[in-house]
Amino acid sequence: MKPDWDKLMNEYADNPTALVADVDCTADGKPLCESNGVRGYPTLKWGDPAALEDYQGGRDYGSLLKFAQTNLVARCSPSNIDLCDDAAKAEINNYMAMGDAELEGLITEKESVR
Repeated sequence: MKPDWDKLMNEYADNPTALVADVDCTADGKPLCESNGVRGYPTLKWGDPAALEDYQGGRDYGSLLKFAQTNLVARCSPSNIDLCDDAAKAEINNYMAMGDAELEGLITEKESVR
């Protein structure tokens, strides 16, 4: 799988909105891997850096490229507000206007529902 992964990293090397990278979980990357639940190697993760998800697709270049082209695109978010519809913009702006204490309260409330 390593050559296919290297090929995909090269394909996305200059992409302004997507990062394809590898992390050595036995060296300097160990804290990053531990904080993201990496227990076996190779593990592929994708998504928002604050909430990475496990990649479950094929590991050949074609499968990896198709997944990347479909999923590693800019999406509506606070840093890409121009990609949002009016309702999403309003929701994001509402959260961004809140203070830290109010946001923490909402998080605590949502976590208690689980």
